[in-house]
Amino acid sequence: MKDPAQERNEVLYRLDLAVTHLEASMSPLFIPDSGASLVYAIKGARDRDGVAAVPGGIVLCDGKVNAGRPCAFGADEQCARIVLTAMKFDPLMRSASIVRFSENALAMFKGMFLECTPIDRTQKANGISTMDFGVASCCNDGVPDIIYDLGGNKKIGIMYIFGEDPVVVTNNIIICSNRI
Repeated sequence: MKDPAQERNEVLYRLDLAVTHLEASMSPLFIPDSGASLVYAIKGARDRDGVAAVPGGIVLCDGKVNAGRPCAFGADEQCARIVLTAMKFDPLMRSASIVRFSENALAMFKGMFLECTPIDRTQKANGISTMDFGVASCCNDGVPDIIYDLGGNKKIGIMYIFGEDPVVVTNNIIICSNRI
């Protein structure tokens, strides 16, 4: 069994490595106005304190992709909730990213043979946040590689990209970025 402090340090190291790759190679077209997110959870995480992220997200600064602050645990509640929901269906899916939706990106991800599943906004559950329910409703047969929300009601479309490790998630984003 791993020392909990050692596991947390490894999670931060892998996440920092992935963020560095994103800053160097991610297309600015993937950054939503509110910023993109990338998270990585420790094994068995139960709340956002077990999920590391970039505080403030990944944003555009002078037209370049930038993560302004070092990764930390408990730093991104929204993306943490997404990965924690996915982990209920597959505990190995410990990393997730939120990026801007585009039809071109979706076509590229499908061309990479990644499983892409849309959120059905017509379904709602009482007492559960729309985002949590949307992710959970897409995971009935396992966690897809990509869950996308077309947006609406003045909300931009977004994509949730899942993987076992943030480097896997980042590599999929970078491959797609290079093809757009």
